[in-house]
Amino acid sequence: MSQFAINLIFVGGSFLLYILIAVWAKAGSTSDFYVAGGGVHPITNGAAIGADWMSAASFISMAGLIAAGGYANSTFLMGWTGGYVLLAMLLAPYLRKFGKFTVPEFIGDRFYSRNARLVAVLCLIVASVTYVIGQMAGAGVAFSRFLEVDATTGLIIAAVVVFIYAVLGGMKGITYTQVAQYCVLIIAYTIPAIFIAIELTGNPIPPLAMFSEHTQSGLPVLDKLNQVITDLGFGSYTADVSNKLNMVLFTLSLMIGTAGLPHVIIRFFTVPKVADARWSAGWALVFIALLYLTAPAVASMARLNLMTTIYPEGTAAEPIEYDQRPQWIQEWEVTGLITYEDKNGDGRIQYYNDANADFADEAESRGWAGNEFSYNRDILVLANPEIANLPGWVIGLIAAGGLAAALSTAAGLLLAISSAISHDLIKGAINPGISEKGELLAARISMAVAIAVATYLGANPPGFAAQVVALAFGIAAASLFPALMMGIFSKRVNNVGAISGMLAGLSFTLVYIFVYKGWLFIPGTANLPDNAANWVLGISPLSIGAVGALVNFIVAFVVSNATEEPPVEIQELVESVRYPRGAGKAVDH
Repeated sequence: MSQFAINLIFVGGSFLLYILIAVWAKAGSTSDFYVAGGGVHPITNGAAIGADWMSAASFISMAGLIAAGGYANSTFLMGWTGGYVLLAMLLAPYLRKFGKFTVPEFIGDRFYSRNARLVAVLCLIVASVTYVIGQMAGAGVAFSRFLEVDATTGLIIAAVVVFIYAVLGGMKGITYTQVAQYCVLIIAYTIPAIFIAIELTGNPIPPLAMFSEHTQSGLPVLDKLNQVITDLGFGSYTADVSNKLNMVLFTLSLMIGTAGLPHVIIRFFTVPKVADARWSAGWALVFIALLYLTAPAVASMARLNLMTTIYPEGTAAEPIEYDQRPQWIQEWEVTGLITYEDKNGDGRIQYYNDANADFADEAESRGWAGNEFSYNRDILVLANPEIANLPGWVIGLIAAGGLAAALSTAAGLLLAISSAISHDLIKGAINPGISEKGELLAARISMAVAIAVATYLGANPPGFAAQVVALAFGIAAASLFPALMMGIFSKRVNNVGAISGMLAGLSFTLVYIFVYKGWLFIPGTANLPDNAANWVLGISPLSIGAVGALVNFIVAFVVSNATEEPPVEIQELVESVRYPRGAGKAVDH
């Protein structure tokens, strides 16, 4: 059986499973569509949160980032995991106790303002659309290789599948689909990692294999990797980070962005009780840890496999001839995600860091005329089984897993966007008297439009998957997280302060990102490359969300203290959300 046929069986089988679940769990009411009727078990919800969370960025792109940057990119692990601790302790139980469908609805009621709700809708859509671009881009990468189609066709296939099970099932269908997707993606991620760990070290536990001896060389895996890449002009894999401020801010941006992402928060509205919200967060951390403990090992082993594929005898020997390149390189070249240019005409693949001036003399002495090999970082996890010559069924499994990761998060994001438009914008502002049937129809139409927009933007993403996702986290961190925190823990912040804070944080963050990404022209900034030498205090656009959050907090408190206090009933409502008794409208139901 061909590899294409195997991939088709695994991917097609998983898609059929998702669609059957959606048909079984079809949403029949707005409660089903928005919060799955509020009756999801904490363990089920934890698995669904895990799938919702482990997106294309986590499954496909995160290991590629760590493989490329080593220790410096461990911030993704720390930030994304730490955010769930914040979410479990500071937000989830209180938001569940408030008993609303959406994040904008909470902000609108807490800050007693329709305008506050509309600003929250704006922030939610900007963050969610940015995030979903990364998911669709990741789905395109997976499809383009494993189903042997171009990325645009892959995006369309992904969009059709999401449309069927998300529009039909709503949150109820998405919840149970995500449980299935979690099972698919965690098996797909860990099985190849175990195979590769055994092959490289003899140790079947990937996190431990990363610190074991490399079978061929007898060196610890990380020492062997450092030796190979530094001999080719790349930086040490385990090198410390020079800009500690940027590292701290980036980690913080990911943490508070996690706690402010609406598609994650909305999942805590689906459980029966407040206590279940805490348990859901705990189970989610367990499920997420299974992948996140494995990712650093996958990254280091993938980078080592890639280097030793091109330099099979070590860096002192000649690299492989292009005509003798392995089959996996040939197949990924077809997608355009691997490229080769024979710059010195010797027919071999020279892969080294030609940007390192200190390595220039060594490269010249070897007759090299520049780096000839490049690859998209997002392919490393997907290509890892092929690099290690694993069985065809493992390759098919990881294809299904990568697509499950991208589609599960995309569905959650699209539901958050749909809910914001139908429930908060249409029912909350435009047509408060809309019937439940009309609102359900509006929700489905909104999701269909969101899928179309996400597909178009996914075909033209402003970066690779994890980069785009990091921008979304910064936007959520700067806009929604402070409003949620102040809404729960401060009785003094009023509607004017909350609106001013959200707009200030969002505007500050977007302007900084757009200037350095070249998407916004401001006189004097046209020639500012996106690098540390030009960033303010060395703070990258991916890290600015933490500063934007601080701007949000400061503006909100200053404006609130300069204006009238919130009404007494609102202050009592804040008290009722935080304390067990006297809950008023925020009952534990």
